[in-house]
Amino acid sequence: MEIRSYADYLRALDDAAFISIFTHRPDLVTPVPPDIASLAVRASSAPSLARAVDGLNKWQLQVLEACAVLNEPFSEKELTSCTDKSAIFTLPGLIERGLLYQDKDGLRIPTTLREVLGNEIAGLGPASMGALKLKKLDEAPASSKKVLDAMLWGPPRGTIGDIKKPGAGVQWLLDENFLIPFNQTTVVLPREVAIYLRGNKVHRELETFAPPVTGESRNPKSVQLAAIANITTFLRWTEEVLNFWAQEPPTALRSGGLGVRDLKELSLHLGVDESCAAFVAEVSYLAGLLTIDPDDKILPTHQFDIWLLQNPAVRWQQLLSAWLISSRMSGLVGKEGSKNVAPLGPELDRSLAASTRKLVLNLLCENSEIAPDSQSLYMTAQWLMPNKRSGGVQEDYILWTLREAEWFGITGQGAISAYGIDFLNGGDSAAIISDLPQSVDHILIQSDNTAIAPGPLEHEVAQELALIADIESRGGATVYRFSESSIRRGLDHGRTGEEITKFLKKTSKTPMPQPLEYLIADVAKKHGKLRVGNTVSFIRCEDSVLITQILGDKRLDVLGFRKIAPEVLICGHDAAEAMSVLRSFGYLPAGEDSRGLLLSGPRIQRAQTKARPPRIIGEIDKPDEIQIQNALRALRTGEKSSRKQSTMRNIATEALGSLPRTTANETLELLSGYLQNQPATSLSIGYADNNGLVSHRIVDPLKLSAGSLIARDHATGEVQTFRIARITGVAAL
Repeated sequence: MEIRSYADYLRALDDAAFISIFTHRPDLVTPVPPDIASLAVRASSAPSLARAVDGLNKWQLQVLEACAVLNEPFSEKELTSCTDKSAIFTLPGLIERGLLYQDKDGLRIPTTLREVLGNEIAGLGPASMGALKLKKLDEAPASSKKVLDAMLWGPPRGTIGDIKKPGAGVQWLLDENFLIPFNQTTVVLPREVAIYLRGNKVHRELETFAPPVTGESRNPKSVQLAAIANITTFLRWTEEVLNFWAQEPPTALRSGGLGVRDLKELSLHLGVDESCAAFVAEVSYLAGLLTIDPDDKILPTHQFDIWLLQNPAVRWQQLLSAWLISSRMSGLVGKEGSKNVAPLGPELDRSLAASTRKLVLNLLCENSEIAPDSQSLYMTAQWLMPNKRSGGVQEDYILWTLREAEWFGITGQGAISAYGIDFLNGGDSAAIISDLPQSVDHILIQSDNTAIAPGPLEHEVAQELALIADIESRGGATVYRFSESSIRRGLDHGRTGEEITKFLKKTSKTPMPQPLEYLIADVAKKHGKLRVGNTVSFIRCEDSVLITQILGDKRLDVLGFRKIAPEVLICGHDAAEAMSVLRSFGYLPAGEDSRGLLLSGPRIQRAQTKARPPRIIGEIDKPDEIQIQNALRALRTGEKSSRKQSTMRNIATEALGSLPRTTANETLELLSGYLQNQPATSLSIGYADNNGLVSHRIVDPLKLSAGSLIARDHATGEVQTFRIARITGVAAL
């Protein structure tokens, strides 16, 4: 087949070549085009070419840029003369992606590709419109050479005061057409001049190989210990976040996401910085363990309860899988210039997020014996992904991925762990189950109102302890502190002083100190003596002395109390705000409903709606072998159909004018004769539509019925009904 266009080139390809193109460029078969002409249009469109170029490494991109600045068609010899002999080995990869194709005269590129690569490819300007005497450049005056040196490697544009009064050096270049006037103050260096001065090279330095990844070696055993500690910590963080918000759910911002105050409160609760707290919340959101209810409350879903019942390896893989494919970057939270970016909000999507993570993790796997230096890893990533639409892979993305991989336990001490390698290879991470420290069901209460958990606590014990104590420090052992406010929190959740004391005595392996018993009894005695309810709100207390104390407390003037009975006060603030202010100044109120009942039941909440993980914005997934084979089959079938229809159109154009004109009676008689005497004959008919326009049809007649011909139309392959009155003529093929 003579190749006259990109579509002709595609038509000449065999199945193996199509499979290669579709593997590298999955967008070409998503969805499958109807025929090869449509495939050619899509494959040469700017968006599709941009995706294909994004998949090239630095050396492939340099070779492609050199192809783009050569005049078409060009030969391999012309390409190697302006690059390097090794460029020949890069050409098959570009041809496999459909970025380069061969016709009888030489190599060509799709027309739109130059627009995708930019107006000034490799810092080169436009081609000159006329012939240039480039040898004269060797005799250029010194002032002209200075101008050329400034524009040689780009940008190829220069600014002058006035094109009518240029300097001597610029004037000589303009006279010799070595500079092109662009406007009154701008001149442009032609492409041929720059390439000649560059020594017939397109690029200053050829980056044929990726820079090596460097770093410090790590002891594999230390890496594993650090990684399993990170996995334990991250699972505990996730559980703590969701249990915390189940008790005190934050309200999402109007624009969506978690507010600054709630994020700070969460980071204090976990004992980590805000970036880490935001990441833990984001991963829970991605995995469907957390959602934003229609009333804007951020709550754990029922899926969280299922997650808790699974083994640690499954829990870890579920979180990790959601993070790996997500297009959200939690590192944007708190970044300078990103003040409005909130966790769980809509501003975190970045199309390069997932591809950057996969690239970094692959580099970690390839350099598993070291903890890579972030700068060398970034330089290697830039070589592998040089032309991403954002201007190359961003260094922040690399650093955030390394940080998050460490939090997850994919890496330990900066080097990839066996757990991370196993996960990336599709393993079940079963080693995590045996390597994780066994959970414990007891604590050790100390004399200073603290308790030590000598290992990860069982879920029920940890949840109960979180109600009545605050975490003071974390590590191999967790330290909890009991205080008046933490005991009050347990009482607010429906526990009684006796129940708290009984739980601690049962759980602790050490005797319960008497000061702690006194603290619990004292707080339980005070709790609920002061009650707050909604009228706009009222405060009721059976202790008149306490009422007098509150009225005399100047710090509470903001609430505007007014005494309406010896034991009742009212204020203009709602009950929740009044209780918050009273607690902040050392009082211990409890909520009360309209019937006078104490509101201190369990408040562990779950979302009322199903989990709605955020959508994924990114590149099109690589199709598997079955999908590619199906797409290829559909494309070949569509091409045959298009070719058949094109042939039919040509026949129709020629045959329509030669058809005899017949009346309806004559047409009916001819059709009856063909059906009786020549039933297998295909007929050529003229058929008028509702507007009177006559088209040509090739049909196989089947039968006559009620003034109509029932026949199979060759163009569509379907059985159709043709009214006799509209058939303008009939002839046998």
